[in-house]
Amino acid sequence: MSTKTYQPNASTVRRQWHLIDAKEKVLGRLAVDVARRLSGKSKRDYAPHVDAGDYVVIVNASGVRITGNNKPVQKIDFRHSGYPGGHTITPYGEFLKKKPERAVELAVNGMLPKTRLRKRQMARLKVYRGDTHPHGAQFAPAKTAAAETAQG
Repeated sequence: MSTKTYQPNASTVRRQWHLIDAKEKVLGRLAVDVARRLSGKSKRDYAPHVDAGDYVVIVNASGVRITGNNKPVQKIDFRHSGYPGGHTITPYGEFLKKKPERAVELAVNGMLPKTRLRKRQMARLKVYRGDTHPHGAQFAPAKTAAAETAQG
């Protein structure tokens, strides 16, 4: 029996791909689940200093919704160009219709830790408006050696 504490590092990380359908899901609850997977907190060997998260592909981002009586009107997306008077204010109901991918990315980004690892974790998030995505090869069933020999 070893008395040493196991510490994961970059060479021991095993990344998986997760496909999440966002249709009829609440934006905040979806973002919490995605942030946990991106940061690696859903894994057994989580360590805050190691980037051990998985890849996450979100499809049907246009079907995401927000709850609350007046939230589509009261919640806003605020952007500023840096120039005087260069601010743009968009109600979230309209923002979800125009740019649902960006809304999901902003929600997930706000729930990740504010460290150097956040940029790398966000790079593993792929969000698509519809139900098609170019990452089909990552979700295809792995071929076994027995299946390859049986085919030819």
